[in-house]
Amino acid sequence: MTAETAASAPVRFDTKIAVLLRNDLETWQRLNVTAFLVSGLGTAAPELIGEPYTDADDTPYLPMFRQPVMVFEGTKEMLTTAHTRAVGRGVALSVFTSDLFATGNDRDNRAAVRAVHRDSLDLVGIAVHGPRNAVDKILKGASMHR
Repeated sequence: MTAETAASAPVRFDTKIAVLLRNDLETWQRLNVTAFLVSGLGTAAPELIGEPYTDADDTPYLPMFRQPVMVFEGTKEMLTTAHTRAVGRGVALSVFTSDLFATGNDRDNRAAVRAVHRDSLDLVGIAVHGPRNAVDKILKGASMHR
């Protein structure tokens, strides 16, 4: 393979970043939950973050994930199942519960999650990062977000 061919070949990742949202959320909730959920993944796995961007005028921009974020949707029961699978597999995981819609800051968000046992969390979204096959098994049955 030549250097030119290698540069134009599709990039394949051994890992996957995925968000699973409850399918009964309002549009603004889906967007808000997705943003919050993925924000933690780069701190748990700094290698997920690429290099900073610049435009042709040398205006600097923040770096972003180096790989795509796949967004799925499913029922409340599917979220509970996926959460259980993710915890069991030990993958990087962030959660967003329905209680967080009523809080307004990080301290209250953490307190709201801390107040509920794992099996009783009212999940509206999770984000996971891990080996592709593990993430696929965690999300089995979920459909791509439309």
